[in-house]
Amino acid sequence: MSIKVLIADDHALLRQGIKGVLDFEDDIEVVGETEDGQDTLAKTLVLQPDILLLDLNMPGLSGMEVCRQLLAARSKAKIIALTIHDNDNYVVELLKNGAKGYLLKGVEPGVLLEAVRRVAEGGFYITPELQKRIFGELNPGDNVREKALNLWRESRNERLTNREMDVIACIAKGFSNQDIAQALFVSEKTVKNHLTNIFRKLGVTDRTQALIYVLKHNIMELD
Repeated sequence: MSIKVLIADDHALLRQGIKGVLDFEDDIEVVGETEDGQDTLAKTLVLQPDILLLDLNMPGLSGMEVCRQLLAARSKAKIIALTIHDNDNYVVELLKNGAKGYLLKGVEPGVLLEAVRRVAEGGFYITPELQKRIFGELNPGDNVREKALNLWRESRNERLTNREMDVIACIAKGFSNQDIAQALFVSEKTVKNHLTNIFRKLGVTDRTQALIYVLKHNIMELD
């Protein structure tokens, strides 16, 4: 069964070049091309490619925003960024938002093909130079996305405030939002705002994940 690829780049010549490389391969099929972010988002959701080769600088939605929205939509397309940006922060931010690969434009065709196949099989692909610079030496069992998330959190230098710690402690006791509001003498709206900030800082989506995260990373001790 062939690997279905959607190519997203606002430069027609580059799209044609990539398509030419992929079309030579029996196990890869180019199912479409796009040249702006909004069209990329729509076609990815409709065509459901296995791989989205995504430029970061496109009209309309940026590649980064496309990545975020596809993650929120739980798209099964695996994203490989193909960009001119040799920037550690871009790599980490994209991995945090669901991307599985990061390539610089100008890579050899063989590298592109290796990345497409590896990511399609469920792996990650970052060019060795970038990978070593960002993560250092990686072991075969290392979770690349988890490392990226940790780096992202550290780079933002965001820590839970004392009040947010209080909210987490209340969650551990099974308190509802109303219970937390009463215990901390604040409104339920304030509790919801605290929860939103906690989830954003920790990169989680619900109370259980937040609780697991603080315990796993020894952020606080809970009675």
